Amino acid sequence: MIWNRARECMDRPQLEQLQMERLRNILNNVYKNVPFYREKFQEMGLEVCDIKTLDDVKLLPFTVKQDLRDNYPFGMFAVPMSEIVRIHASSGTTGKPSVVGYTQKDIATWSEVMARTLVSGGAHRNMVVQVSFGYGLFTGGLGAHYGAERIGASVVPMSGGNSKRQIMLMQDFGAEMICCTPSYALYLAETMAEMGVDPHKDLALKYGVFGAEPWTNSMRREIEQKLGIRATDIYGLSEIIGPGVAYECEHQNGLHIAEDHFLPEIVDPNTLEVLPPGAEGELVITTITKEGIPVVRYRTRDITTLETAPCPCGRTHVRIGKVLGRSDDMLIIRGVNVFPSQIETLLIDFGELEPHYQLIVDRVDNLDSLEIQVEISEGLFSDEVRRLEDLQAKISREIQSRLGLSARVKLVEPKTIERSEGKARRVIDKRVL
Repeated sequence: MIWNRARECMDRPQLEQLQMERLRNILNNVYKNVPFYREKFQEMGLEVCDIKTLDDVKLLPFTVKQDLRDNYPFGMFAVPMSEIVRIHASSGTTGKPSVVGYTQKDIATWSEVMARTLVSGGAHRNMVVQVSFGYGLFTGGLGAHYGAERIGASVVPMSGGNSKRQIMLMQDFGAEMICCTPSYALYLAETMAEMGVDPHKDLALKYGVFGAEPWTNSMRREIEQKLGIRATDIYGLSEIIGPGVAYECEHQNGLHIAEDHFLPEIVDPNTLEVLPPGAEGELVITTITKEGIPVVRYRTRDITTLETAPCPCGRTHVRIGKVLGRSDDMLIIRGVNVFPSQIETLLIDFGELEPHYQLIVDRVDNLDSLEIQVEISEGLFSDEVRRLEDLQAKISREIQSRLGLSARVKLVEPKTIERSEGKARRVIDKRVL
């Protein structure tokens, strides 16, 4: 299903013309109204009129999260506060949060791209959609909420937590779609098993739209099997607009970026050189319709690829691959670069394990050490000492073979690793404590 065929399936020349018009408008706006960008342009000796083609975007300055924090709270806003109708912010666990503002038109844009996202994931107007992303300053809950309302669906604004009540209301209200983090979806599946609820028989669930944290295709299969649904990946970040920046179609061969609103690039995270389609690098996005806080070449820190080949669904917007990790979350252990998602993919290949793990990085005698704690399945009993030892050794050998990294593997009892009702905490790095 396609929500807005006229926009999502535009001819590329027509789309690129629209992008260029909108890019010029947004650059004029930030030069005139955002001192940060005006100073950047002047330092580089750059005029807005120098940007004559989409390819010239590479001449523009980058923006990073710290720039938003340095201009806390409203220094990056391009409109007066009288036009801001909504304020969101990052969690701000260290220092000041990054703050974003929305005009009424921005809210309409956000609702539009989330409508595309949910319809692509299976939603329709005669459906009950349960939103279990967190509400509040986090953009996930309200983004999914307004997208579902935009298509005319009935929204259950659950937010996160209170899992047994979540499941009870799924049963009573007949929710056919759930929106939450993938790790919380697995936690709900566990809670259902404890309650004696069979999602295949006792629930009307058919679809899940999941995001806000990286997850692998192996984890997708686990969610789909346990909940009996089709699991769709979405992508977004509050600095751009929130969820709805990109979304999977039914072919699940990448996430379509809403290119009529967001201009994507892939760059080498070290050299910042623009990379060709298909190359793995850091996703950079320029907003071309955002009014409240437009951002130019925002470095998302997310590592992915850009795919320009046609998609069978008919959408013409380019696609990003599943996010592999973050350039700022990449672990460097004894000189080896590794993303948590790489280890997750490897672990899920072992049927005796559950998709719940934690990486503990420490430094012992000036050498980095990695311990991987992973839960065993209910069918593998902890008193089978020899079998557990053999499995731990097998996993360690596989990690060494695939990643070139030695690690201590510790198999733990089911439900030992702390569960999260939001984003899962996969890494504990004691080296920086």
